[in-house]
Amino acid sequence: MVRRKNQWPDEGELVVGTVHKVLNYGAFASLEEYQGKEAFIHISEVSSGWVKNIRDHVRENQKIVARVLRVNPRKGHVDVSMKRIREDQRTKKIQSWKIEQKAEKFLELGAKSMDKDLDTAYNEVGYLMIERFGDIYGAFEASAEEGETALTDEGVSEEWASAITKIAKKNITPPEVQITGYIDIKSYAPNGVEIIKKALKSAEGDNIVIQCVGAPRYRLIVKSADYIQAEKDLKEAADRCIEMVEASEGEGTFRRELE
Repeated sequence: MVRRKNQWPDEGELVVGTVHKVLNYGAFASLEEYQGKEAFIHISEVSSGWVKNIRDHVRENQKIVARVLRVNPRKGHVDVSMKRIREDQRTKKIQSWKIEQKAEKFLELGAKSMDKDLDTAYNEVGYLMIERFGDIYGAFEASAEEGETALTDEGVSEEWASAITKIAKKNITPPEVQITGYIDIKSYAPNGVEIIKKALKSAEGDNIVIQCVGAPRYRLIVKSADYIQAEKDLKEAADRCIEMVEASEGEGTFRRELE
């Protein structure tokens, strides 16, 4: 169960729950992110249309997304609404909750590698990760991309940073961007074909693919985990190619996009 440091949700917050009791006038659901807390959905908040039979809209063991209407810690009440959210909000919340479930499994693996349990992991680093990165998965994602310093710079101990980073690099693939540019190159030298081939070869790289659009135009495709780096790699590859052609009785131009 993904946990929040706050004991109670805030009004207006979207929460994930599991329905465990359905009555004629409403339903009760256990809040997945708040241990031991229960939410009540009145029949009037189940659907925007007229509800003749509540069981046509909600059932036991169903996962729901709802908006918090009222919170009364003294009475232990959390009133929520299933109808006051859009479908895209519901989908996004479920997706983020599932990602956080995966991240919690990663956190548990890190804890086990140090002979600690999940409760200890949350107290020592989990809540800190949520506070500094927005959620646990965000912390794992940062460490997968930047290494241990992404965590230690935010106050995570070296021991935890090492354990988390090892798991992150093994299980998380950094997001990849792909950008495209075009070069037009011509050579007027007797061995112009060979010069063009060598120039194109000089532009290739581990993350750069070159495709012929139709001579004299060629497409350069760059993939990278970082957009700014991808732009830099694209420009440098195009410049290498054009410089080689121009040095051998030729000419070339680079375009980021086709006009």
